[in-house]
Amino acid sequence: MRDTPGPWRGQRRAGFGAAVIVALCFHVFGAWNLAGAVPPQGDLLAYVLLLAGPLALAWRRRAPITVLVVAAAAAIGFAALTAPRWTYAVASLIALFSAVKAGRRGPALAVAAVGWLAWVLVTGPFAAPLGLAPAARTDARAALLVAAGLVVTVLLGGAAKARAEHFAEIMKVRAERARAHDEQERRQASEERLRIARELHDVLGHHLSLINVQAGVGLHLMDSRPEQAREALSAIKTASAEALREVRAVLGVLRPEEEAAPRQPALGLDRLAELTADAGLPVTTTTSGERRDLPAEVDRAAYRIVQEALTNVRRHAVPGATARVTVEYAADELRLSVRNDGAAVSGGAAASGAARAPEGNGIVGMRARAEALGGTLRAGPEGGGGFVVDAALPTAAVPARGGA
Repeated sequence: MRDTPGPWRGQRRAGFGAAVIVALCFHVFGAWNLAGAVPPQGDLLAYVLLLAGPLALAWRRRAPITVLVVAAAAAIGFAALTAPRWTYAVASLIALFSAVKAGRRGPALAVAAVGWLAWVLVTGPFAAPLGLAPAARTDARAALLVAAGLVVTVLLGGAAKARAEHFAEIMKVRAERARAHDEQERRQASEERLRIARELHDVLGHHLSLINVQAGVGLHLMDSRPEQAREALSAIKTASAEALREVRAVLGVLRPEEEAAPRQPALGLDRLAELTADAGLPVTTTTSGERRDLPAEVDRAAYRIVQEALTNVRRHAVPGATARVTVEYAADELRLSVRNDGAAVSGGAAASGAARAPEGNGIVGMRARAEALGGTLRAGPEGGGGFVVDAALPTAAVPARGGA
């Protein structure tokens, strides 16, 4: 299992040194009163065996089984030279605990079993043949106590391993949740930016196009028909005020909730008459079916689609063109149709003028609005030289998707 980065790594490094120091203390102080008990010719070997186990613990993370073998062999050898004491087994128990915690339970159990059997044989039946001092010999009670200590150590190591795995799983779940949360926030921010960009495009495109048309009319009629020029200027003033109001409404969503401006009346088909009256060209509106309240998303999308379609007519149709808006309340959907007839244009002029509506951001935005609600939108030229936008928006069950 990988080491956990951050402060846990420092704590583990500190634990390495602590284990070595603790084992050294038990081994050294446990052998303090054995001075003179070791034969002179065995002094150097005894000291090497006494220190080998604790010092080997420094590598127990990298090679847990090797360290366990070294610690067990050193403990058995030192006990055979002096006298069996539990303090000499501290390094071996720490090594066994570390090996089990590291996931090497099988090999660790094998080494522990072999080591225990070797210690029992060396300090028991084979003590006399090996010439060990009487103090180095052990009995059945001591053998059972050592076996119990090994079993407890294995259980503790397994519990520590399970706890470490549980902690690692918790950290993994937290990291995945954090990534999912960040991804959701990025996706929502992207959808909100797209929605705001689409709203601004629709608002500014419609009203600026109207202002441009009325400004041209005013300039053209300023000297010959000042009254009509004044009407054009009034239309420009109204359109610019409406544009500012709608832009403020769109940008209001960017403010904190407590600072948000008072909400403007919602955009929807209830304002269709107002929309067509300010379209800047003659518009005929037809409504069929039983009129009913629509979901807010559908109502707003329908208004924006009609608004953008009329803006495209005003931009691309030739002078004198008229538009027809049809709204049909079907059983489970709302059907919209915006057509311009290309009137006052002959043949080729119509084909190059009224029917020329490139698939720019306007049509892409209208189609995106329809598809976000599970609907469809078709836009293209008609045979008579005009252009048509047909949309179908489901009203029975609106998908919970952003950007509508």
